Amino acid sequence: MWLVAVIALVLSAGMLAVRAHETPPAPSQTAVLHTSPRQGSLSLAQAVRLAQHRFRARVVRAETQRQGDRTIYILRMLDGAGRVFAVRVDAASGSIL
Repeated sequence: MWLVAVIALVLSAGMLAVRAHETPPAPSQTAVLHTSPRQGSLSLAQAVRLAQHRFRARVVRAETQRQGDRTIYILRMLDGAGRVFAVRVDAASGSIL
């Protein structure tokens, strides 16, 4: 039921623009989204943009969490097939956790 509510919210906001014929890679794959040599960290907006491109899905919720001295972005994503999954991104390195 919550999945239907999430999909309805996304559609009503006009945010579902995912190509249905492309299958996103599994969220558990390890990858580095971005490492900026001058800053050494990602902003939340950069993490959202890069994760959407990498996973071919839309971020429907994003939050920042602190784990000790680390900043972690938790991105809830919705793909073209209606699957919802979470991606955790290390803000300092840009790597998927």
